[in-house]
Amino acid sequence: MTTQPDTTYQGDASPSWGPPPNSTAVREPALPGAPAPGSGDPEQPFLRRLWRGRPEDPRWTRPAFLGLLAATGLLYLYNLSSSGYANSFYSAAVQAGSKSWKAFFFGSLDSANAITVDKPPASLWPMELSVRIFGLNSWAILVPEVLMAIATVAVLYAAIRRRFSPAAGLIAGAVLALTPVAALMFRFNNPDAILALLMTVSVYFVIRALEDGRTKCWAGAAVGFAFLTKTLQAFLILPALAALYAVCAPVKLKKRLGQLALAGVAMVVAGGWWVAIVELWPASSRPYIGGSQNNSFLELTFGYNGLGRINGEETGSVGGGGGGGGTGQWGETGWNRMFNSEIGGQISWLLPAALILFVAGLWLTRKAKRTDLVRGSFLAWGGALLMTGLVFSFMAGIFHQYYTVALAPYIAALIGMGATVLWEERTKVWASLTLAGAVVASAVWGYVLLNRTSDYLPWLKWFVLVGGLAGALGLVFAAKLGRRLALAAVGLSFVASVAGPTAYTLSTVNTGHTGSIVTAGPAGGGMMGGRGGGPGGGGGMRGGFPGAGQNQQGGTGNTQQGGGQQGGGMGQPPTGGFGGNQQNGNGNGNAQGQNQQGGMPGGGQTGERGGMGGGMGGLLSGASVSSAAKKLLETDAGSYTWAAAAIGAQNAASYQLSTGHPVMAIGGFNGSDPSPTLAQFKEYVADGKIHYFISSGTGGGMGGSSSGTSSGISSWVEKNFTKVTVGSSTFYDLTKKSGS
Repeated sequence: MTTQPDTTYQGDASPSWGPPPNSTAVREPALPGAPAPGSGDPEQPFLRRLWRGRPEDPRWTRPAFLGLLAATGLLYLYNLSSSGYANSFYSAAVQAGSKSWKAFFFGSLDSANAITVDKPPASLWPMELSVRIFGLNSWAILVPEVLMAIATVAVLYAAIRRRFSPAAGLIAGAVLALTPVAALMFRFNNPDAILALLMTVSVYFVIRALEDGRTKCWAGAAVGFAFLTKTLQAFLILPALAALYAVCAPVKLKKRLGQLALAGVAMVVAGGWWVAIVELWPASSRPYIGGSQNNSFLELTFGYNGLGRINGEETGSVGGGGGGGGTGQWGETGWNRMFNSEIGGQISWLLPAALILFVAGLWLTRKAKRTDLVRGSFLAWGGALLMTGLVFSFMAGIFHQYYTVALAPYIAALIGMGATVLWEERTKVWASLTLAGAVVASAVWGYVLLNRTSDYLPWLKWFVLVGGLAGALGLVFAAKLGRRLALAAVGLSFVASVAGPTAYTLSTVNTGHTGSIVTAGPAGGGMMGGRGGGPGGGGGMRGGFPGAGQNQQGGTGNTQQGGGQQGGGMGQPPTGGFGGNQQNGNGNGNAQGQNQQGGMPGGGQTGERGGMGGGMGGLLSGASVSSAAKKLLETDAGSYTWAAAAIGAQNAASYQLSTGHPVMAIGGFNGSDPSPTLAQFKEYVADGKIHYFISSGTGGGMGGSSSGTSSGISSWVEKNFTKVTVGSSTFYDLTKKSGS
């Protein structure tokens, strides 16, 4: 790895915006307090060098950076265990992988390897290794996600600090850490945390390659490994980064194209080895590929998890979408999707400012040479933001609010780079006005977002608006103010800009989040608008969902013990009424009488088009497992391959996590995968491999066919085996024929 001298941007005195990457020249430090270049004792103790950092840096630089990492870790670790197993769907897979290396490799939902999760397994691997070491508990599952947050902040800082300044890197890192959806997903066990980290690493290596023109295959490798976390989403930034390097790298065109080809090979190898093994492995001796209809990972990649997310045609999904700016099952699509009432509070606080600063950075470097690294950095982060944001805005398939965590590093980078570059140009009227305009945009938009949850800290929106406007006014005249007043204007502008997202972030970390669909911020901060309405009549989510966790608008049911989610609505599309919570819920939950977070009520309560009537108790979150039910399933469980079978992965996951024994998820996550077939299930039962069938009270799952999958299996079991009732839960003993 080549080292890059400090080239803190000090204006456009040089047409190349700084010395060449391999130059020994070092710019004058942007802030006072830095020692002379080259000073420092290379023989000083390691810890002292770690604390001091680069000799040419101001003395506050490394302590501030380490403090930022520590603060991020402490913030994200706070109240972590309140989320319990978080998304039990992935926690069950983590449990399975901690017991079986085969389940570890394939990403199976159970250690007996009946079916996999509907994603590649790379995001599970760090958690599974942690659980193997520390045992199954909330911290062992979620702490690896927090470590990914710290790593993402560190990589982002390193990327920005190299070409700009330590202050720019610190601003970017702080903005990322204080983004509400980042605080949510880096404390949750969905695949999005490691995906955000790997995307940040990819951009970092592309920028490093732009410095010296050397091949950086690590950029391609990071994208390839990201593919093994969330398939094609990893490729969203590829067009922008590839085009950037093809045009701006400081080598000849032929070499640029060759380097891109090598990076592409690294990407294919890093992401393709696992795919090749899975596709070549005999299907009869591996688990079924969850989310696919033909037991093929390639079908899953290009269908349910690929093009289906774009056009809404997702075979096996629980709903479709509506494209072209319309209102679909997954929310309104269009250019303003990232700003609407469903998404805005999660990610868009500083998005207007980031776009303004992106344009300003390009304008500032408009006369720079082709290989200019400042412009290249703006294009790298800005291109990644635009590509990902546009796809998110117009995709008609499954879309959840928390997907937007992918945008957080890009927004943070543009804020850090743009703010510091314009500050150094503040003597120019256009630069000071643009910087002030970015602050005004943040203040006004922050006021709008806070006003959407008007009962939440009602004074804060006025502080954000007034403080932001006052700070912006100071920035307009910063070049003429004294140092103290200018710094006061900067401080007030920054505080006012991040006050809203910080408040939402603190609300997020103070609340536990469980289930499949989670949102950041206070109650209503991500509420789905639109038609319908859940049971209870008021303001439910699109298609009749209330907010998850704590009882909210349009919701029914009890509050989760240990902290329900205070977020907004959950974005799953079925149009029946949904309500209740996951733990200790006995009342209006599924047909077994168990309330579930987002579970379909069994009482036939209706939303826009009527309730599901019993539904899959646990499509979005698992069932509450009573001690009596746990004892029943644990009895003689070691004599069976699966202690039980249940329709839908969330239902199965709850019982598996409670008992510690494999539970077969019939039909995968949605209950709609054709696995196992009715014939296969009958064979398992005849061979004595499954002890109990857990009734969902519906005779089938979401989309299960009557002849081959969940509904056919459920009907066959109900007709032929003995019912066992434990409290409000119903099981069928598959070792005892009915009437025997």
